Amino acid sequence: MSNAHATVMAGIPQTNLALFHKIRFNVGDPCAYIETDDGMRVLIIRDIEMERANKHARADKVFCPADFEPEEGLDGDRETATAQALAECLARGEIASVTADRSLPLIYAYMIQSYGIELECDIDLGVAERRSKDDQELSHLRAAQATTEEVMREICEMIFASEADSSGTLIHDGEALTSERVISMIDVAFLKRGATTPHGSIVACGPIGADCHHRGTGELKTGQPIILDMFPHIRVTGYNGDCTRTIVHGDIPEAVMKMHAAVLEAKQAAEQVCKAGATGEDVHLAAIKVIQEHGYGAGLPTDDAPDSFCSMVHGTGHGIGLEVHEPPLLDMKGPELVVGDVLTIEPGLYCKAIGGLRIEDMVAVTDDGCENFNTLPMDLQWN
Repeated sequence: MSNAHATVMAGIPQTNLALFHKIRFNVGDPCAYIETDDGMRVLIIRDIEMERANKHARADKVFCPADFEPEEGLDGDRETATAQALAECLARGEIASVTADRSLPLIYAYMIQSYGIELECDIDLGVAERRSKDDQELSHLRAAQATTEEVMREICEMIFASEADSSGTLIHDGEALTSERVISMIDVAFLKRGATTPHGSIVACGPIGADCHHRGTGELKTGQPIILDMFPHIRVTGYNGDCTRTIVHGDIPEAVMKMHAAVLEAKQAAEQVCKAGATGEDVHLAAIKVIQEHGYGAGLPTDDAPDSFCSMVHGTGHGIGLEVHEPPLLDMKGPELVVGDVLTIEPGLYCKAIGGLRIEDMVAVTDDGCENFNTLPMDLQWN
């Protein structure tokens, strides 16, 4: 019996991003990918996509399910038919065992095993490969962050140019600026640039910002910190931006200035540690050390903590690419960083009495440091 082995991935590339990363071909129909131990890459895809796939997909041979029709015929359901064709193709190639990634849909596993082919799961397959970005991905991520910064600058300058009424509410074009209104402006600004905001954006003013993931609601006020966190999806490439700035319209409270100084220094310390061979935990600990040296806490407040308690409640950052949040984490037990990891560096401080303050840039890990993709000011107010 043959001992031949192959690696398989399958699903819909539009939603299965590990598969998309492997073939670099975006399609909304089921497809299956086989890579043999000698390096042959086979793609099984819907017949009407074959011509396009032959030109653009990372595959050596492109087939459709009908090319591997089993004796009982192909099912009328596209996903079932693709799974049948995958198993039939493996059998005709005398593949005795396959390794699949964690995202393989159960129907493909079922069909493979129904042919008596041994199947094992490699939980790191596709995950580790996606961490070290190639030149094309780095270019896409730089462009995504540049687009993010364009909108961030536009929105911040609009807020700075607004006027405060007698109650401290910011007014723009005769109407109150609210979190909801500004989030809508952000959505439109990204749409004009070929990007979407599938996960929304954060515009959180004052005490609301003490919850680091609160999207924001209600009126924006002068003299209070406003967290703006934007993470758009660029439609043409599939990659994401992610940038946070915290600004203050009008007078800056002393407590906010102190928080800002600590967060900015923590961010700089984290970036200095960020390089290949360091761990995500190393980067996080560098940020936390600075935060604590400034007299702030690390971790969630206790139930009886006063509203004046101020702490960094989250990790220092995360990987980014085809998804906004990807491995590795910059947090406790964070893994060793590799050249090509693209990360966010985003320390923050949160206080129920004041609000939140976070600064976030995107960096790419190199052998001896990291490349920062951002150019925007990090001050609370921009000249």
